[in-house]
Amino acid sequence: MKLNGKTAIITGGGRDIGAAAARKLASEGAQVAISYFESSKGADAVVAEIERAGGKAIAVQADLNTQEGVDKLVGATVDAFGGVDILVNNAGGLIARKTIAEMDLAHWNNVMTLNLTSTFMMTKACLPHMKSGAIVNLASQAGRDGGGPGAVAYATSKGAVMTMTRGLAKELGPDIRVNALCPGMIDTDFHNIHTPDAGRRGFEANAPVKRQGHVDDAANLVLFLACDDSAFMTGTNIDINGGMLFS
Repeated sequence: MKLNGKTAIITGGGRDIGAAAARKLASEGAQVAISYFESSKGADAVVAEIERAGGKAIAVQADLNTQEGVDKLVGATVDAFGGVDILVNNAGGLIARKTIAEMDLAHWNNVMTLNLTSTFMMTKACLPHMKSGAIVNLASQAGRDGGGPGAVAYATSKGAVMTMTRGLAKELGPDIRVNALCPGMIDTDFHNIHTPDAGRRGFEANAPVKRQGHVDDAANLVLFLACDDSAFMTGTNIDINGGMLFS
């Protein structure tokens, strides 16, 4: 039990990578708080699964684009479990594919708030409750290569998350380690919505591993970065993309 007695917050923990990470960390002994934005269905299912396995978990509805929502999530976690040891900044998204010529300032700001400012607010809100521990950010392969068509805003926000990860590692060490993972083509609703099927089939044909990533592939890396197995690592942005990009 690598996280026995620890408390973890996973933002956007009701589906995909967030849900897989919540289950993984709970299986290693962590008490888990997950946030969801709209429907509670997925988050409630994750909590029920963790509790059936003997773990402890709560689901909190929170709009992490707002300070009120951030404070609600962190407050509920501290009330339920007494503190925070691990923060997984997973919530985020593309919103829509728009070229620079097509997008207005509102779209740009919405993407930045969703992916970057929410990470800042969650980190700041958790720090008073973290004497030690780990922060794991979700960046993206797009932060390395600029993303696909119409993803300039998204790629820029994720590149900023990568830089924030490095800066926070310097500022918060030695007690708190900060690392990020940079997923490529993981089989999630993100790509169901934003990536044409032909693009996914092309990835499978060209990737050295000849498959898309699974959410558990990402969750295993989240666990590694959250526990003491990675005790000498901080400020890293780790690629997990099946070999499609080497950095």
